[in-house]
Amino acid sequence: MRHFLIIATDPSPNTKRLREAAFQAASDPVFDGVNVQLKTPQETMAEDVLAADGILIGTTENIGYMAGLTKDLFDRCFYAWEGKTDGLPVALYIRAGSDGTGTRRALEGIFTGLNWRVVQPILTLQGDWDVQFCPAISELAQAMAAGLDAGIY
Repeated sequence: MRHFLIIATDPSPNTKRLREAAFQAASDPVFDGVNVQLKTPQETMAEDVLAADGILIGTTENIGYMAGLTKDLFDRCFYAWEGKTDGLPVALYIRAGSDGTGTRRALEGIFTGLNWRVVQPILTLQGDWDVQFCPAISELAQAMAAGLDAGIY
């Protein structure tokens, strides 16, 4: 059984919808070799990522940077993961009021520092809320789950 961890911020009803869309899509019974777990950054401990075979991180863009709770997760756990999670498959979505560039750069730097592998194109959901955001998140989560289920990641 492969362990897929989704870590996503949920400060608003719409961001809750995004994380739920990711969880529901990845939990499709077709991926019977994948156990999916959904946590917020504040619920996530170093051990959760150490036990994961792949992760999806969802964060908001706040003042041109990642959400404070997402940053806190990396502040708390970076050194526990360093050297122990090399090659970990990761995907990322950013709910951005503007363009998400600062958030993307910061997280790409952290992923590089941890030697994690970004295995899906980073998804930036820009601007005002759009009903198409949930299907885009679902597709991203399903791609990760399928890759884990097939042993690609």
